[in-house]
Amino acid sequence: MNPVHQNRRALSATEIVTQLSQLNGEQALGWRLIDGSLEKTYSFKNYYETVAFVNAVAFIANAEDHHPDLALSYSKCTVRFNTHDVQGISVSDFFCASKVDALLA
Repeated sequence: MNPVHQNRRALSATEIVTQLSQLNGEQALGWRLIDGSLEKTYSFKNYYETVAFVNAVAFIANAEDHHPDLALSYSKCTVRFNTHDVQGISVSDFFCASKVDALLA
């Protein structure tokens, strides 16, 4: 198991805001805090690109053993991370969110 996922705990509101700011950068676009989860919607040209992205996210989730909720449509995919075993958002969510963003960098 990746050491980042060991000994996790729910982050405080201040820690979440700090991590979210670092994840999104200066433009503050992308990942948002919605209903206790980190959420971001990605747009694509067509269904094929969307499904390819979903498969890449699934690969990351399997490798990290940290699985997001995914909502898929023809040209969009919404990714939601939270850590069920700590009943909140942990460093694992931010770590995996950054890996998902790197797929399109």
